[in-house]
Amino acid sequence: MTTQDEDDRREYYRIDDTIALEFTQLSGAEATASDELHDGSPLFNLLSELHVLDYESQHLLRHISERDRTLASYLKVLNKRTDLLGQALAQSLLREVGSPRPVTMSEGGLSFDHPQAIAVGSHLALKMVLMPQALGLLLRAVVIHCQALDDGGYNIGTAFEALSDAQRQLLARHILQKQALQRRQARQQP
Repeated sequence: MTTQDEDDRREYYRIDDTIALEFTQLSGAEATASDELHDGSPLFNLLSELHVLDYESQHLLRHISERDRTLASYLKVLNKRTDLLGQALAQSLLREVGSPRPVTMSEGGLSFDHPQAIAVGSHLALKMVLMPQALGLLLRAVVIHCQALDDGGYNIGTAFEALSDAQRQLLARHILQKQALQRRQARQQP
């Protein structure tokens, strides 16, 4: 890895988080394909699409709010109902994806512990459910490091590949919210 790559990765703020995470290694054709990943789970795809649509509609809601407060209030209530449905979906998905585990995350990538080594340069499909907003994301990543741990496991470091603007913004929003929560909790400590 070059110094430039390390500098690029360091430009993003990192957080320690707990997320539901499942991954699969992508084969040669899947790894080089530029099209969007799709998961076999209709519930996961629905949850992911709900969050992308929510992100894409935020600027429209701001414009409506400037012109018609009553309509904007009504649309916010509908959006809240959709969020509640999404949270119910996420609870079902947590059973499918697995119980949450600790990770270190940034807009540039994700690192996590795993019992087996994964070769550097391997391409992965990361299926993540970010809590508490139950944000479902399916992202491409490449393994950039695989370091042995004292307990016999490995710390796997990945860099996201080909993020859409919506995916990057959803990750950034999650990271900022988590960072704000950590700061509030730190201030409340005696």
